[in-house]
Amino acid sequence: MENKDDMKPRHFDYLIIGAGPAGLQLGYFLQRAGRDYLILEAGDAPGTFFTVYPRHRKLISINKVFTGFDDPEVNLRWDWNSLLSDSEDLILKNYSQRYFPGADVLVDYLKDFADRSHLKIEYGVRAVRVTKDGAFTILDQRGNLYSCLRLIIATGTPAAYVPQIPGIELAEKYTEVSIDPGDFVNQKVLIIGKGNSGFETAENLTPTAAVIHIVSPHPINMAWRTHFVGHLRAINNNILDTYQLKSQNAVIDASIEKIERRDGKLVVSFNYTHAGGEKEDLIYDRVIMATGFRMDDSMFDETCRPAMVINDRFPDQTSEWESTNVRDLYFAGTLMQVRDFKKTTSGFIHGFRYNIRALHRVSEEKYHGQAWPSREISATPEALVGEVIKRVNSSSALWQQFGFLCDLIVVSDHGAQARYYEELPIGYVGDSEFGRHKQYYTVTLEYGPEHAFSDPFNVMRIERHDVENANQSNFLHPIVRRFSGPELISEHHVIEDFAAQWLEDVHIQPLQRYFSEDVMSAVRSK
Repeated sequence: MENKDDMKPRHFDYLIIGAGPAGLQLGYFLQRAGRDYLILEAGDAPGTFFTVYPRHRKLISINKVFTGFDDPEVNLRWDWNSLLSDSEDLILKNYSQRYFPGADVLVDYLKDFADRSHLKIEYGVRAVRVTKDGAFTILDQRGNLYSCLRLIIATGTPAAYVPQIPGIELAEKYTEVSIDPGDFVNQKVLIIGKGNSGFETAENLTPTAAVIHIVSPHPINMAWRTHFVGHLRAINNNILDTYQLKSQNAVIDASIEKIERRDGKLVVSFNYTHAGGEKEDLIYDRVIMATGFRMDDSMFDETCRPAMVINDRFPDQTSEWESTNVRDLYFAGTLMQVRDFKKTTSGFIHGFRYNIRALHRVSEEKYHGQAWPSREISATPEALVGEVIKRVNSSSALWQQFGFLCDLIVVSDHGAQARYYEELPIGYVGDSEFGRHKQYYTVTLEYGPEHAFSDPFNVMRIERHDVENANQSNFLHPIVRRFSGPELISEHHVIEDFAAQWLEDVHIQPLQRYFSEDVMSAVRSK
């Protein structure tokens, strides 16, 4: 019999751990490029996470089927579940027309995406140990070995994040607590955490629980105010009515000092955030912990354990989504959100699908000598305006990853031609050779600086012809910036538009003047 210690690992250029949406998306790009890769998945099918979560089986990622547009790229602005592919059939609206689809629909879609894209996946393979000695070596639960030059972790955040509160072990985890409202009849329930999982749980218990309190040290962040879709969404906030209309439920801003069991009840000690340091003990029948998730890093040994950040929930990453301390270890999917934590949409399919395409392009250039895709354009003001206007009116990547991904225009040294690159991480531009050019422009879609602080239903808008003050636009709008190396030379805001369509003279003519003056300035400086 062959000795396991003498077995040679199966070797690949790329190994992806996890066949959720992120692993499938990266696998799709590697498959299309003809790269040597394999996806390892612990479950028996793609998307295992979504067979359990969200616990109440309704996604909060939208699926807007009827948009009034025919352009598939534009429609992806309101399709938050589909992966990127060349197939017009592999989009979620062909599986459900519900605005908030059921989670089981996404599981079916992911299985079809994997099968129809002919992705190389081995199921029932759980990575239990990862080591690195030049190459990575992965040991699975059966003792099989795999090795690779580059390892991509696409496992998501499957482990519950447990805050350091004395007595927290007395709380039930969101991941395990009963979802049958009948199990909570006439009980007093405390939910720790003001994210969507906490409010989703509260919504489910509203008809039966006697009292529901939701607590965290900080006030609620509403997604409609911050534009971060991971903050509390309207689909989960009905319980706020019951709080403000005095129906026994409450939202509490407080830190928890300890949880104790007394006489069959749970006594929770609060330190209120907005009550001058007041402290109080309240009594509950049950406490539920809905404090979010973290990456499970237990598979890594000390030769390749990634540095962790944000309360040890996520791996620290460079602008290429590579581990800051382990070379050739990359992260895909919701783990990518470290770079724009709670700002844009890297934690969700409709954001990380574009990040993963960018990661693949980084990898193609870094390891295979394939330049980032681009096209040559004339560096005339008219040509530059045409390209920018076309992109800001059609790109889904710039729309979803506002202020995080950019288009890049690199002007040649002689100034007659330029190259147009799409959908690069802004941080990567500055860290890479792109950021060393003498004249280049970034193109982004961004909200105004006050968008997260003002009342979103009471916002003063810039008058449509007040183009001189376009930089005060509060809503999503295009921004063009010119750089020379790391130095910001100039900046132009295209005035906000109610319909987010920048097609009129008030959008185009000021942009053309900007490029005309800027190009001439660049020529004079040579």
